[in-house]
Amino acid sequence: MSTERKTTIVALVGKGGVGKTSLSALIVKLLAESHPDKKILAIDADPAVGLATALGVDVSSTVDDIRKSFVQTVEDGNTNAAIELLGEAKYQMFDALVELDNMSFLAIGRPESAGCYCKVNAYLKEIISAIADHFDYVVIDGEAGIEQVNRRVMEKVTHLVLVSDASRKGLQVVQTIHKVAEDLVMFDESGLIINRIPDISFRDQLDTGDLRVLACIPDDRTMALNDMNGDSVFDLPEDAAIVQGAREALKELGI
Repeated sequence: MSTERKTTIVALVGKGGVGKTSLSALIVKLLAESHPDKKILAIDADPAVGLATALGVDVSSTVDDIRKSFVQTVEDGNTNAAIELLGEAKYQMFDALVELDNMSFLAIGRPESAGCYCKVNAYLKEIISAIADHFDYVVIDGEAGIEQVNRRVMEKVTHLVLVSDASRKGLQVVQTIHKVAEDLVMFDESGLIINRIPDISFRDQLDTGDLRVLACIPDDRTMALNDMNGDSVFDLPEDAAIVQGAREALKELGI
């Protein structure tokens, strides 16, 4: 009988400015607290590294730093050193992990520029996949859209969480992302979190298409103050609307 670890991979996507990073951090927090015996990996696929701030993590090295080190070695013409460095990339990736109790954190870093080494990035994607196999839960805070998550981090996620505010534009963006993701990502479950809704009574008026609504979260002053003070999500009270909404979303997804 196989004892292979089944990793639950949750990716959060949506347009910018809708609270995706805060919800990603909260999901990491809730998983770490609910499953103290499990290993959780938080991956920040946003070049701004906002997830680190939300989790109260200090980042000293990113995946892109490792990639750049390899690229520089190749450009310097030191082929043997480059091959050795590539072989050690997986171990460097583990060194880039920030570990706190049963939670680990990995930042992807800046997006690729023109003339990037796509084959190297494909290899690094495989390395990240290998790292993910060592964890029970992986939570990815994706950049706007699904393409970065699909190409640079994971080929497959088990749970795709779309995040939007109550605006028509935001809801249109997540519906487009979901449609694209149906072709590009082999997710098992998906759903929508509507964040910062001015009035919960507006819920029935929102055009969410065919998306399953996991949670509707009212505009949360507590979360706004938390962001203003630069505090982590671990400082939020349990009765904060966004905390309750994140918990409700996880329950709806069966996580």
